[in-house]
Amino acid sequence: MSRSDICTNICEAIGGTPLVAIDKLSAGLSARVLVKCEFMNPSGSMKDRMALQTIEEAERSGKLKEGDTVIVLTSGNGGIALASVCSAKGYHIIVTMSEGNSLERRRIIGALGAELVLVPQAPGSKPGQVSHEDLELVDKKTAELTQKLHAFRVDQFKDESNPRGHEKTGEEIWQQSKGNVNAFATLLGSGGSFTGVARALKAHNKEIRCYAVEPATAPFLAGGEVTNTSHKLQGGGYSQPLDLFDKRVCDGYIAISDDEAIRTARELAKKEGLLVGFSSGANVAASLKLAKEMSEGEVVVTLLPDTGLRYLSTDLYE
Repeated sequence: MSRSDICTNICEAIGGTPLVAIDKLSAGLSARVLVKCEFMNPSGSMKDRMALQTIEEAERSGKLKEGDTVIVLTSGNGGIALASVCSAKGYHIIVTMSEGNSLERRRIIGALGAELVLVPQAPGSKPGQVSHEDLELVDKKTAELTQKLHAFRVDQFKDESNPRGHEKTGEEIWQQSKGNVNAFATLLGSGGSFTGVARALKAHNKEIRCYAVEPATAPFLAGGEVTNTSHKLQGGGYSQPLDLFDKRVCDGYIAISDDEAIRTARELAKKEGLLVGFSSGANVAASLKLAKEMSEGEVVVTLLPDTGLRYLSTDLYE
């Protein structure tokens, strides 16, 4: 669908996000850094792709029918995306989320008509920093509600529709860059965006190097020492095995600290006009590290997963 066409609903506006060069931030480096502006999807994050793919596959298979209830565990963005898609399609949706996630996310989910279930954080967890232990509590609550209500559960961490939705992101990157991509890096939450984009890019050119980004205090997938599972990279770095993480398309790991992510996110806003979240800061920080080591004229691509408007109550833009 072209931009001049009329969408019959908001679902048809998902995808087709811009690929932008951040030449100011990468000035003086050998490689060029390009960012895929996934925060420009209708609900404000890359999770729109997962939400639409999962719901429509469930409809086609008969797992989801008119009148059914949808339920999802989320750090915020996935729930917001699914609330948007379900609103457009007429499904009732229940979103379960840790109290550790930002206030903006809660309010947006409610505004979209979803039923929000907040789960208290584990003892010792910090507000605004969702830990592995917090996520376990939310998962337990989600399982209880799914069984009680006979709801259709969207499992972002296990459903292959997740990476299939993000393969379209990889195809867009390939087309927009005209195949001029040498490396790709992104933070892992469910593993869906990394796996989907990496599979799509490597299907075109197996020499493209793909890197998984993790919090510096929780390099779990890289096999490093996990010193703290409570960090500020909301939506990622949960320090647990990921069913959707395809190690076959991973060429390495990059650890990024909270401070690096915050500093880079602020620079993106001030120097490039891109108001984005913590995970975007981490992705770009990792990509700039790669760009320092790459050859002259090479290109590294990353994702800007969500908008910074979801973090105005946090210390990201103090």
